[in-house]
Amino acid sequence: MPRLFVALPLPDDIADGLVSLQEGIPDANWVPAENMHLTLAFIGEVNGGAQHDIADALATVDGPVLDLEIAGIDHFVEGRTPKALYASVALTDALQRLQERVSSVLRGEGVKLDRRKFRPHVTLARFGRRAEMGHHIAQFVASNNLRRFGPFEVDVFRLYSSLTRPEGAVYTVEAEYPLGY
Repeated sequence: MPRLFVALPLPDDIADGLVSLQEGIPDANWVPAENMHLTLAFIGEVNGGAQHDIADALATVDGPVLDLEIAGIDHFVEGRTPKALYASVALTDALQRLQERVSSVLRGEGVKLDRRKFRPHVTLARFGRRAEMGHHIAQFVASNNLRRFGPFEVDVFRLYSSLTRPEGAVYTVEAEYPLGY
């Protein structure tokens, strides 16, 4: 069964700018430019019929073209273990409303979503279970926490499927939805 998520794509120049930062951290599994996105909702595994219903329901979501900006670099940790490096995306009212609309439609389709507060970000690297919190991560964050990329426009959101392979995840666009009233 495919794993699905809803996300905003990044313009190539923004993704390329983020890729240019990717160095100097042992144990980092860097995300390639073509896999960079801003997740609005993680759906998880669904069967084919549910995928079709979700795709149709998402077509009812509308919103304006978004003006976004990358606003700094940070990291997620679990206990003392690093989980991911990410680029923060400045939260705008329009982005918040779009995320809420997407979540509402998905819940209406019976999708159980994570209840954590929406923290818009683009994952730059992931770390395995054995990665250690070290000076490399702290130095990377300190050196890049004031980085800005953009502003940039996003005029679509997408339904993606994800297939995990030993060499990394492969994302496929299953449906695309235009933004703009």
